[in-house]
Amino acid sequence: MPTSVRVPGLVLTEHEFDVPLDHSKPEGERITVFAREVAEPDGGEERPFLVFLQGGPGHEAPRPAGRPSGWLGRAVRDYRVLLLDQRGTGNSTPVGTLPGRTPAEQAGYLAHFRADSIVRDAELIRRQLGVQRWSVLGQSFGGFTSLAYLSQAPEGLREAFFTGGLPPVGRHPDEVYQATYATLLERNRRYYRRYPGDRERVRKLHARLDAGEITLPDGTPLTSRLFRQLGHVLGASEGAETLHYLLERDPDSPAFAHDVAATLPFSARNPLYAVIHEACYADGHATRWSAERTRPAEYDDDVTLFTGEHVFPSVFTDLPGLAPLREAAELLAEREWPRLYDADVLRSCEVPCAAAIYAEDAYVDRRFSEETAGLIPTMRPWVTNEYEHNGLRAAGEHVLARLIDLVRGRA
Repeated sequence: MPTSVRVPGLVLTEHEFDVPLDHSKPEGERITVFAREVAEPDGGEERPFLVFLQGGPGHEAPRPAGRPSGWLGRAVRDYRVLLLDQRGTGNSTPVGTLPGRTPAEQAGYLAHFRADSIVRDAELIRRQLGVQRWSVLGQSFGGFTSLAYLSQAPEGLREAFFTGGLPPVGRHPDEVYQATYATLLERNRRYYRRYPGDRERVRKLHARLDAGEITLPDGTPLTSRLFRQLGHVLGASEGAETLHYLLERDPDSPAFAHDVAATLPFSARNPLYAVIHEACYADGHATRWSAERTRPAEYDDDVTLFTGEHVFPSVFTDLPGLAPLREAAELLAEREWPRLYDADVLRSCEVPCAAAIYAEDAYVDRRFSEETAGLIPTMRPWVTNEYEHNGLRAAGEHVLARLIDLVRGRA
């Protein structure tokens, strides 16, 4: 039975749902999906549902504490919000290193954690809650999941909001990573224009890393290729400052090692983020380590250049916590993935939609987002350079309010 608690300004109701690991085999292995319902007291529990789909893949939904602000504060004025811990995350059945399974069995298990499976979870949950239709808000990968929802089960949706998460339809992952590398190279140039002294600092750090002189707090050697992945922060507002303040620390200090470990994009805390990251772009393709294969030659010529949200096979050897999934990751990289999106269904979409498309998004390329927006007749795109990819976190109340106004014809 659902459990409800009251905190200042909110009623929080916890739900657990039993779902098939593989929805095509409902009698097979089962997993649990957790969701937390968030509503204002005094009438909020009667409002229509808005399902929040978190970015990732592999990250749980936010945990509200007290009177909400930002996008959640705006959302609960019109909705009761369902914060979904997507399968494998948070309080849902967790995904770790899957001990006791062969690499092939691990890969077979992990193949069921993409957007298409999350949509089928959401539809099962919607029916169990007795909801005719509900709205969705997708941030980043959550937007990828929302687009899969529009393709697979538009009849379950009342409206759809996207923030930094309109994925390309039908394009090969190589095209995606070529585009994001071009953006990251420009972010590197901007970074070193702002902090020119950091280039020599980074060059000296790489010499020490190559000598094995710096380790992470658990004793893992900090390799040059791991260190370069810190550039993923350059895709967020204040990311340049985050990176600069980290680099100004003494590399021999505990603070440096701990802050690097906390800032690295991929870790054993959320293994799904690494192991199926490229697969979330695989709309009918095999990825074959796309980011590794498409990395520009500039990265070979200049060690001071940082990469972004790019996962490489080396992360499964450089980070011991991910090593048990190395062979499974190799198998998934060779997997021919089924299509995630149906362009014909999207062209006939009747669900009202609005999308915040960030003009200089370093994670989800603007050109492909606009291309996808053009497929959907009910889509109201808002292209802005006011925010980076984390606009929902940085200015959530304004961003969501704008999207609601677009869907409702007020903007």
